[in-house]
Parts: sequence; C-alpha cells; structure tokens
Amino acid sequence: MKTKVLLVDDHPLVREWLTNLINEETDFEVCGLAASARDGLELAGKLSPRIAVVDISLDGSSGLELIKDLKAQYPKVDVLVLSMHDETLYAERAMRAGASGYIMKREATGRVLDALRAVLSGGLFFSNAVNAQLAQKLVQGTTNKPTMIEALSDRELEVFQLLGRGYSTRQISEQMNISFKTVQAFCARIKDKLNLTNINELIFHAVRWHESQQPR
Repeated sequence: MKTKVLLVDDHPLVREWLTNLINEETDFEVCGLAASARDGLELAGKLSPRIAVVDISLDGSSGLELIKDLKAQYPKVDVLVLSMHDETLYAERAMRAGASGYIMKREATGRVLDALRAVLSGGLFFSNAVNAQLAQKLVQGTTNKPTMIEALSDRELEVFQLLGRGYSTRQISEQMNISFKTVQAFCARIKDKLNLTNINELIFHAVRWHESQQPR
C-alpha cells in the first residue's frame, strides 16, 4: 500500500511539480492538494494522510499555525515543511510547532524524497546548517540573546511578513482572520521589539526584510 501524502502550498506550479515527483515513486501517492491552511486541515480530516508537506506562506493563515492545528487534531500525521523561507529563521519554529523536517525549495529534487522517507521512518530531516545552529544553541543554552527578528512570536512574525509583502493592516486582519485592533496590537509589540518608533518605520523595515528573504 502506498503512503498517502497531502500537499499544502499556495503556488499551483509547486503543487503540480510535487505531485508529479511524488506520484512517480512506487511507495508514495498524493492524496490531496490544498492552497490554504483551512483547506489543508479539512482535507487532513477527510483523507487521513500519513504525511503532510506544508509551505510556510499560505492563504488565510501561516504554515506554522497549520502545523500546530494538524498536530493537535491529527497527531499521527507527520509534517515536512517545504518552503522558500530562510531555514535558519523558520526551521526551529517549525520544529517547535510539530514539524519533523524542513527543506528549502531550492534544494535538489532528490532531497525532497530523502526528507519524506526520513520523516516517515521516525527521524528528523534538517540541513547541516540548521543542525549546527540547533547544536550551538543546545551547548550555549540560553546565555545568548536572540536576534530581534527571532524575538518575535510566530504570529508577530506573520504580521511582519505580511507587512513586508505590501499588505495593509486591514488586509492583514482579513488574511489572518483576526480583528483590526488585534493587528494594531501586534504591530505595537513588533515596533517595541524591533526598537522602531512608528508604523512607517515598521513598514519600511518589513519590506526590506521581506526583500532580503527572496531567493537570489
């Protein structure tokens, strides 16, 4: 029997590429496709996949929130993150949310299949850079202060990322399905943590950060 894989990514071409890649294998089959966190969670309940491949940026909610929901409602579903976002910032967050692996989209095709098999065998799959980073944190304990971006909570980082993508606070409210006042509260906390003085400065830094995260 083939292992059922659920794909959750908001880019149609990525879903098509992954579907073709995975379905060519004799031991895997893609059982469902979703572009949003809400649809991904719904399909997980209907299709009972063995593993979900999840992107960080999704319609309606972040992949981190989806991972938390998947592990809370369907703990037997393993999660592998496949994303363009910098693994040194997001991999540890994804692991804390419940993911068992993180791979960047620029990695070679074969690495995706290696990651799937490693996670399904009960292991973890992270790059050497991330493993070294986690090992360093383990050795150093909590003596090193996190960077300002690392100090943001998952939801604060999501707001910061959406600001960087050009979303207004109203649009962020709709995208994250939270109130406008809650978005304003997030922005205020982000400004404090990043030592910024006003919303214009926050947006400027968010845009610059978002641009720095794009693949070269």
